[in-house]
Amino acid sequence: QVQLAESGGGLVQTGGSLKLSCAVSGRTHRSYAMGWFRQTPGKEREFVAGISWIGGRTVYVDSVKGRFTISRDDAKDTLYLHMSSLKSEDTAVYFCAASDQHGQVIPVTTSREYNYWGQGTQVTVSS
Repeated sequence: QVQLAESGGGLVQTGGSLKLSCAVSGRTHRSYAMGWFRQTPGKEREFVAGISWIGGRTVYVDSVKGRFTISRDDAKDTLYLHMSSLKSEDTAVYFCAASDQHGQVIPVTTSREYNYWGQGTQVTVSS
């Protein structure tokens, strides 16, 4: 089994920055495609960013392009999401996810293709 644990969420002002981390534990000797999703009350979980298993290819939802950066440090078994120029609409619970079935070369963008999930971390952007 693989466990994912997010950290780094909090309250930040509009225009500010925040860096989320996702620590991977368990079967870390395997490589995984990884991603970040977010969810607000009453809405479906939304894809934010993904990074492929091999080559570190990245993909982003249009609303965060140029503001968010996903990265991974496999030596530390950690996934990151650096968020800048934050807007009120970025307020959500952010989840990291991992897939050992998909995303070898092309990042995974749909939630059903991820088979491991963290419990989420709240990000609140205030004006």
